[in-house]
Amino acid sequence: MTHDHDLVLRPTATQIAAALNPPAGRNGGDLVVEALAGLGATTVFGLPGQHALGMFDALRRSDLTYVGLRVENNAGFAADAYGRITGQVAPLLLSTGPGALTSLAALQEAAAASAPVLAISSQVPSAGLGGGRHGYLHELRDQKASFRDIVKSVHTVRRASQIPSAIAEAWESALSAPHGPVWVEIPQDVLLAEAGLPVVTAMDATPRDLVPRPELTAVAADLLSRASRPAIIAGGGVVRADASGKLLALAEKLDAPVVTTFGGKGAFPWEHPLSMQSWLEDRHTTDFLEDADVLLVVGSGLGELSSNYHTFAPRGRVVQIEADLGKLESNHACLGIHADARLALSALLETVEDRRDPSAAERVSALLAKVRDRIAGQELTLEQELLAAVREALPDDSPSFWDMTILAYWAWSAFDARRPNTMHSAQGAGGLGYGFPAALGAAAADPGRPVLAVSGDGGAMYSIAELATAKQYDLPVTWLIVDDGGYGILREYMTDAFGESTATELSRPDFVALAESFGVPAVRTTTESLREDLAKSLDRPGPSVVVLPALLRMFAPTHL
Repeated sequence: MTHDHDLVLRPTATQIAAALNPPAGRNGGDLVVEALAGLGATTVFGLPGQHALGMFDALRRSDLTYVGLRVENNAGFAADAYGRITGQVAPLLLSTGPGALTSLAALQEAAAASAPVLAISSQVPSAGLGGGRHGYLHELRDQKASFRDIVKSVHTVRRASQIPSAIAEAWESALSAPHGPVWVEIPQDVLLAEAGLPVVTAMDATPRDLVPRPELTAVAADLLSRASRPAIIAGGGVVRADASGKLLALAEKLDAPVVTTFGGKGAFPWEHPLSMQSWLEDRHTTDFLEDADVLLVVGSGLGELSSNYHTFAPRGRVVQIEADLGKLESNHACLGIHADARLALSALLETVEDRRDPSAAERVSALLAKVRDRIAGQELTLEQELLAAVREALPDDSPSFWDMTILAYWAWSAFDARRPNTMHSAQGAGGLGYGFPAALGAAAADPGRPVLAVSGDGGAMYSIAELATAKQYDLPVTWLIVDDGGYGILREYMTDAFGESTATELSRPDFVALAESFGVPAVRTTTESLREDLAKSLDRPGPSVVVLPALLRMFAPTHL
């Protein structure tokens, strides 16, 4: 009896001939790039270093497109964004020790946001592995230990023959739900050694589908069908699973109001009659969700931000669909369904009964009116006008990447993403410096449409070197820098808590002159001319910078 997998594994005559006569001049680095290309990679990010030179030398013998950034952490942010935008694995090539460690914050963000990043690092020569102190350059006692708590899986290669299998295993891990970063490390001598092995072919690393338990979806469907006041919280898992259409169909079938988390922006139409938008840091929204007799949470762990800083206390039944076991039922007792959001929503759509509730849209409208009234009472017209100007200037299908800055905090709640998978921020791990290098990664994924990056002046200084990257690759990224002379959000936090701020005021460069010194067009704008200047910059090919001097304020919190 012949099995399908036997047919897949049996080499053809052409493959046998190629295997017996591998091309000369290849090294371990060639096995890396051949494996990546065989798995479907087209673009890689990174930064070379002494131990990784074998990998980078092999790039010039491959068809892979290389985008090199100036700092490893920024290369990690770029790979993160590439993975978010495409839904495919983003290879990140790094050197050993300091180079590897500099990527840690970016990999933490990728883990928090479930971005499929495949980090491939060099290691000291094989003789230095095992924990002894040999005195090699960049040597760590156990390099992979620094990453094990952050990434989904770690893989150490010790022989060239192990390279394709290790990369395939890591690739599958990165793409298995929930997506996330993975770590592969290869010693310098393995990367440099002549590869007498055949050219890598027939690579396959297809992850298994994460299918919901049918008995659990049956119970969830029954609860939702009989609910009097159902509601839905849609998280980033809906966006990553490309399940926005399924979510819309289910919400309309149930007449269930929907709120999107900050990571789930765009998962549900902003102006839909059932849309509560994204006002999760508002007690009116929290009260509304607590009043639901059945709450469906899809693709969210109900963490700090999504739970209004853990003040959310549901009174009804909670059904949680989540691909990450670590997030499932971690904050609230519920019916937990471990599944990919798209597959679980599909199952629910097939089994829930139609229910009509004319009051649902009315209750949503009343909620949003309460939210508007609360914000209107705080005299924050400038912030709302600036956010509206950004929205008007940005094409609907253009992605935007927001750093940890006051305008981004506003955008989490108040910005209409309009399309799924177009608004991204560093709110997963909360580190500075994400916006601009991430936008570069998105532009590398699709250079045919403009990309927006938004930073404060403090966050901008983390990634200012990447102006050189933007210019070198002529990437269509417009960088909006809101210059308030310091770490604005920390200034607010400290002033509120202690009456005055410390260590938040910053000396900074003339950002316009600095951008122009890189050959990047730049303009200093005003609150009145922001929309026009931003639209012009986004319409211009290649990179550009728009600097807005402005002191912004946050709306008052409701969780204190």
